[in-house]
Amino acid sequence: MKFYNAAATATALGLLLASNTAEAWMGPRGNDTGGIIPWYPGREAMATAREYAKSECAFWGKYAVITSVRRSPGDYIAYRCQFDPPRGRYRRR
Repeated sequence: MKFYNAAATATALGLLLASNTAEAWMGPRGNDTGGIIPWYPGREAMATAREYAKSECAFWGKYAVITSVRRSPGDYIAYRCQFDPPRGRYRRR
């Protein structure tokens, strides 16, 4: 019986450690047209995501625009890189 308890504890610990390090191996991905950043609950203000997108697009001489945010674990924050500076939310007439 002790063997089964030890095996169950080891399995549970392994799953816990693997879930906490998910961003380490599934980190941000991007190129000159845009990319994705994994969303997790600790990123409430999205400051980290915006800074990453800005730095990635600045490498290519472009501006970053956040295009979508899905607030559930396992989803992504998507951004695109464009040559023109981002405009406001509404167009001026």
